[in-house]
Amino acid sequence: MSSARPPFNYTLTAINTSAPSRPEQSMPPTHPSRVPRILMYLVVILVALYLALCTALFVFQRALIYFPQPAAISTPETLLTLSVADALVQVTVRPHDGPNALIYFGGNAEDVSRNLPEFSEAFPDHALYLLHYRGFGGSSGSPSEETIASDALTVFDKVYDTHPHITLVGRSLGSGVAIRLASQRPAARLILITPYNSLEDIAVRQYPIFPVKWLLKDKFESWKYAAHISIPTLLLAAEQDEVIPRSSTEQLYEHFAKGVATLKVIPDAGHNSISDSPLYFKLLEKGL
Repeated sequence: MSSARPPFNYTLTAINTSAPSRPEQSMPPTHPSRVPRILMYLVVILVALYLALCTALFVFQRALIYFPQPAAISTPETLLTLSVADALVQVTVRPHDGPNALIYFGGNAEDVSRNLPEFSEAFPDHALYLLHYRGFGGSSGSPSEETIASDALTVFDKVYDTHPHITLVGRSLGSGVAIRLASQRPAARLILITPYNSLEDIAVRQYPIFPVKWLLKDKFESWKYAAHISIPTLLLAAEQDEVIPRSSTEQLYEHFAKGVATLKVIPDAGHNSISDSPLYFKLLEKGL
């Protein structure tokens, strides 16, 4: 007889397959990226530089607007000295009896006395008064919009005592002086040479990255006074003006009441060379 096999014991022993334990290792410290910090420093530096430039523009702005010139013609018979509140203002003159006078306000870097010979020849029937802004041509003090406007009133009142028929002529920067004066005093005629709508507009174009509207002290907003002008007015523009855009002159022209102002463009003329054109004095004479 065959004997039965004893049953196998199938009990399994669990096998530990895990790796042997190791002592814990600390992770290396993580460093934040340096790029954002560098960018932050650059932004701070650029902002500080921008603010420094804005401050410099605000403090030294008048040195960028006015460029005083000495007087080339300065003799006792051609000079009138006016004593104002805090300055002595020089006026180049050519005396002439009669009712007619011409008061001239020049550009920001102009020696107005140099106009005396040509003006004397072109306007023989007018007494001539060419204002030297403060700091220009022997006038004391420093120029600003308000001091120039105040001195212009003083000159007009002085001239008006003996010459009731006054033509005001302003060139470039001086156009803003002349138009403001014409809105305040009884001038007979007004001539504006290479005029602008406002100095602020010109400065915004030249310094587009700066908040000029908040920094500029002397705005010379000619457009504000144009609507108050009722006397015959001539605007002379230079076709190739590289300083005053034609659009600025045309904007100013649009602010005059209809029929008051006439705009003439001198062909092939630049901002500083307009007076070299043969048409220049012809148009000035017609404007008188």
